[in-house]
Amino acid sequence: MSTSVGDALVVLRRSAGITQEELAKRVNITQAALSRYENDLREPDTETLHALSKALGVTPKFLTHEYKHLGAIASDAHMRRQKTAKPTDWKRIEARINVHRMHTSFLLEKVPLKPSNYIFRLDPAEHTPTEAAEICRSNWRMPIGPVKNLTRWMESSGIIIIEEDFGTPRINGMSQWAGECAVVLINSTMPTDRKRLTLAHELGHLVLHTDYLDGDVEEQANEFAAAFLMPEVHIIYELNNLTLGRLSDLKKKWGVSMQALFERAYRLGKVSAQDRSRFYQQLSKRGWRTREPGSDELPRETPALTGSIGQRLQQAGLDRFELYHLIGMQPDQTSPFIPSRSARGGLHVV
Repeated sequence: MSTSVGDALVVLRRSAGITQEELAKRVNITQAALSRYENDLREPDTETLHALSKALGVTPKFLTHEYKHLGAIASDAHMRRQKTAKPTDWKRIEARINVHRMHTSFLLEKVPLKPSNYIFRLDPAEHTPTEAAEICRSNWRMPIGPVKNLTRWMESSGIIIIEEDFGTPRINGMSQWAGECAVVLINSTMPTDRKRLTLAHELGHLVLHTDYLDGDVEEQANEFAAAFLMPEVHIIYELNNLTLGRLSDLKKKWGVSMQALFERAYRLGKVSAQDRSRFYQQLSKRGWRTREPGSDELPRETPALTGSIGQRLQQAGLDRFELYHLIGMQPDQTSPFIPSRSARGGLHVV
């Protein structure tokens, strides 16, 4: 199933956070006419197409492009969010990742990547999340112990990671495919430990739930993330005498929250349910449930692949206007593919 002009209009408008009435007014058409365009009941003429493109910050070619591999936009995106997240918020973020995957697809159809690793898609009916995490680490030839710079490891497999302020702390991140390339969008306001857990969670979805949906997919992604960041064979002997001080030291070593460490200990049978209850009571008394101490001291992880792609294209002779056109954006827009500073990446354009 191809993505239509109507699909693209809906996603771009929702991503911009504007109503049909507002967009129709900007391009000087009726709301009824826009509704027909969005529902593919009528195609906009050339003049209207250009006006819509400009209002939405894209090129006309981007708006009419057939994204054949995307199918029904946003219907199967994975999102890590709290149950209390507002539908208006998660629908807006869902639209944002679809805009990013459209731009990614639009660009990479012309400029393919050559990743040094790749994502293994495994059937959760044949492999447990823990086994899947072990297979992924093994095939990526990762060193034993803590994962250093998870962002770079994921980017080395061609995953496009983009950070944005979601405007709400109740949504952490989401992931989806853009052809053969995966896109992960995460909340830039999260502390590093939560970002890393969210990235590993979304990696779990990409490994386990691209081709198969069986069982509790969120719990499976959680188990994958824990096993990927804290492999049992490497961490189990460190999960003794888990005082807050001990957990703080382990947090610095493993790059995950004290809560994630204690949950790992609980799942591995190192602490009891009563221990777990007392631990969370301690966190609540100190106000640490939402933001723990020491999170800002962890090494920051910043996505670099998108900027690296843009930088290499500029080095190949493209000016910024040509780069915007290649991405399918108007020059007055911002894009993670437009480099603002030097970027280093483990992939290169071919």
